[in-house]
Amino acid sequence: MTLSIGDPIPDLELPATGDEGSLKLRDLVGQKLVIYFYPKDNTPGCTQEGQDFAAMEQEFAAAGARILGVSRDTLRKHENFRAKYGFGFTLLADTEEDACQAFDVIREKMMYGKKVRGIERSTFVFDAAGKLAGEWRKVKVNGHAAEVLELIRSL
Repeated sequence: MTLSIGDPIPDLELPATGDEGSLKLRDLVGQKLVIYFYPKDNTPGCTQEGQDFAAMEQEFAAAGARILGVSRDTLRKHENFRAKYGFGFTLLADTEEDACQAFDVIREKMMYGKKVRGIERSTFVFDAAGKLAGEWRKVKVNGHAAEVLELIRSL
């Protein structure tokens, strides 16, 4: 099932970095939310995307939005990735692919000539009422965080 604009945020709970332990997405209704899916911690594109969101984190917060990054990496890998690059925002560990399935971001990709299943870089924005207000699929990293911030400010 694919989410459509206006759909409610999926009812999911995922392990979270920091002191939160786990995070229920529906508990975050009441604030704007950026949920970005990325393939893997510590890879060039994923690192750059995280750094871009981190560089604008204060601007997102000023616009009433919280940023969450999601991949299939373990919580331990997320904690290390977050610490290494100083990300202030939360990373969610989707090792069971529950969020990946709910947001329909798993795709077959070619890597070094082999077909592999992986996360298609995607971003979803939910308004304060918990409704999907915007989505990007097949994200190109350059300029993406600024584009997301522009939508957040318009909500």
